[in-house]
Amino acid sequence: MCRWAAYIGQPCYLEDVVTRPDHSLIQQSIQATECKTATNADGFGVAWYNTRPEPGLYRDTYPAWSDPNLRSLTAQVQSGLFLAHVRASTGTATSRNNCHPFSVGRWSFMHNGQVGGFDTFRRRADMLIPDQLYHERKGATDSEILFLLGLVEGLDDDPKGAMEIAVGVLQRMSRDKGHTPHMRVGAAFSDGETLYAIRYASDDRAPTVYHRWSKSRGGRAVVSEPLAANEADWHAVPPGSFCTFKADQVRIEPFRPLA
Repeated sequence: MCRWAAYIGQPCYLEDVVTRPDHSLIQQSIQATECKTATNADGFGVAWYNTRPEPGLYRDTYPAWSDPNLRSLTAQVQSGLFLAHVRASTGTATSRNNCHPFSVGRWSFMHNGQVGGFDTFRRRADMLIPDQLYHERKGATDSEILFLLGLVEGLDDDPKGAMEIAVGVLQRMSRDKGHTPHMRVGAAFSDGETLYAIRYASDDRAPTVYHRWSKSRGGRAVVSEPLAANEADWHAVPPGSFCTFKADQVRIEPFRPLA
C-alpha cells in the first residue's frame, strides 16, 4: 500500500506537509502506522499548482527519505494546492512512470489501494482507454488505469459520477477475472481548483482518509494518516465517501460505484 497527503488553502511551503510535521509524509515513508506496509520505499512524487493550469510534477524511484532534492524543493516551493505520495508497490516495477501522482492536462491523481488480481486482466483494462488518450498510459499500475478511466468517463464534467463508473468497471473486472479484495481505494485528485478524495472498499477494509482545517495556516490537509499525534481535530472520512474540498468548504457524499 502507499501513503499520501494533499493540501488546499492559502499558499504554504510544501515542507509544511511533506517533511516538517512529526509524522510527515517523509516519516510515513519510513514507518507508517495505519497501513499494511509500514515502509513505503518504492518511489515518491509531488504535484503542485501555481499560476499555470497544469501542475508541476516531481517523481523519482528513490525512497523519499533519501532524496535531498525533495527536501530542497519542498523548502522552496509554495503552493495553495498540492498532492504528495510515497509508494509501496503491490507488484508492479519500481519505475518513475509508476510513481504517483499521475497527471494529464490540469488533472493530478494519486491512490492508495489495490484492484484484486489486476495482472490477470490488465490487457482488457488497457483496451478500455481510447486511442486519443492511450499515449498517457505511461506505466503499468492499476492506479493509473483508474485515473485514465475516470477521464474517459467525464472527470471534467462530473468527478464523482466519473469515478463511480471507473471504480465500478474495475471492480467488476476483478470479480470476473481477479481475486479478493476486489477493490480498495483511498484516492485524492485535483483539477487545480478543487481537491477531491475517495474512501471506498468492496470489503470492510477501506484505506483510511482524514482531513483537518488549520486556522493559523488558512488551509486544509487531506491525508491517509494524521501528520501529528498531538492534534485531536483530525476528522476521519467514513468508508464509502466522496469528498469535495474547496477553500474552507467540505462536502462529503456517499460514493456508490456502478455495479
